[in-house]
Amino acid sequence: MSRITTIDQLEAIYGGGITEASTAKVADRITPEYRKLIEGSPFVALATSGPEGLDCSPRGDLAGFVRIHDESTLMIPDRRGNNRVDSLRNIVRDPRVALLFLIPGLTTTFRVNGRAFVETDQALLDSFIVDGKAPRSVTVVEVEEAYFQCARALIRSELWNPAKCRSAKEFPTPGQILAALSEDLVGGEIYDREWPERAAKTMW
Repeated sequence: MSRITTIDQLEAIYGGGITEASTAKVADRITPEYRKLIEGSPFVALATSGPEGLDCSPRGDLAGFVRIHDESTLMIPDRRGNNRVDSLRNIVRDPRVALLFLIPGLTTTFRVNGRAFVETDQALLDSFIVDGKAPRSVTVVEVEEAYFQCARALIRSELWNPAKCRSAKEFPTPGQILAALSEDLVGGEIYDREWPERAAKTMW
């Protein structure tokens, strides 16, 4: 193995060749063009950092669920999940966050870097009500950098190619994974059988 241990070594391999487009795309706010990408996205990955390490958590909802409060501020409702609140714990202690937006069918992705805080103002929570249910908190992101990511990764992966979709039967189920990790204390067939109904009742 030839481990890279210095920036000089790294730049000797990758240095130079940065195109003008690679830097011109970076904005310190949400531009009108970037607004359209956010409004069209039903999914964002939220990366955070805390004393225990890093976390990257999926956030998904109806397209446009990430609200653009103004050109420097985004708001993300915290919908029902597993109550681990790993991301929120991190944000309370270290506000640095990174977002990666995906739009089905689009190979261009969109990234935001900034700082965040957790807000629980009731009027704000109520403004995010879906199916009669408000989130318990809203993550407010103060935008520092916003830019689109080139399409190569999604093109190579053929992420949106229907012919590449895999069958769930090819993989272990959540119940099987839980059973294996807990020596059958939790999970199993009952977990998998009950999950669809439980999820439907707790989607929001």
